[in-house]
Amino acid sequence: MGRSRTVSAVGFAAMVVVSAAALSACDGGGSAGKGSRTEFVAGADGVSTVPKGERRLPNELRGDTLQGKHLDVADLKGKIVVINVWGSTCPPCRAEAPLFSKVARETRAKGVAFVGIDTRDASRTAGLAFEANHGVTYPSLYDPVGKLVLYGFPRGSLNPQAIPSTIVLDREGKIAARALQPLSGERLHKMIDPLIGEK
Repeated sequence: MGRSRTVSAVGFAAMVVVSAAALSACDGGGSAGKGSRTEFVAGADGVSTVPKGERRLPNELRGDTLQGKHLDVADLKGKIVVINVWGSTCPPCRAEAPLFSKVARETRAKGVAFVGIDTRDASRTAGLAFEANHGVTYPSLYDPVGKLVLYGFPRGSLNPQAIPSTIVLDREGKIAARALQPLSGERLHKMIDPLIGEK
C-alpha cells in the first residue's frame, strides 16, 4: 500500500514537471499544425482555428478562482468564452492584460465571457495583485501546478502550450481558436468576432 502511494506521488510529480516544462516559455512560442483528431488551420497571424464541424469540447475546466469562488467553464455554455492562460511574472501576460480587460468590456453585451487561468503563481496573493494592477475584472481559475492546463484540453486539440496562451470556445462550448503568443486588442477581436457572427 505504501509503495503504491509512493509510485502515485512520483507519477504525479512527474506530470507536474511535464506541465511546467510545457508552459516554461513566456514568449508565447509554439507550433501549430494538424492534431491527432482535430484538423485545424494555423493562420499567418499566429492564430489557429478549427472549422465548426470539427471542433471538440474541452475536458473539465473547473475549480476555485483567485477569490476562492467555484467556477465551472461548462456553465458558460451559450456564451463565447475567451480563456487566457497567464502568470503574474510573465512580461507579455502583463502587457496584454489591460487589453483583454478592455475587449472583455466591449464584448460582454454580445455574449462573450472571459476567464483567466493563473497557472504560475505559488500563492493567490501574486495573482490577485496582478488582477488589481492591470484592471482585470473577469474571474481567473487558480491553477498553481498546471493541472487544468495539463488535463483540461483533449490530446490533439488546440491546447495551451506556453504562457500567455489564449483559447476561445464557441457558443456550444467547443474549442474554436487558439493563440500561443501575446495578443493586441485588434487581434483578439479577430479571434472573437467571427464566432459572435456564427449561426
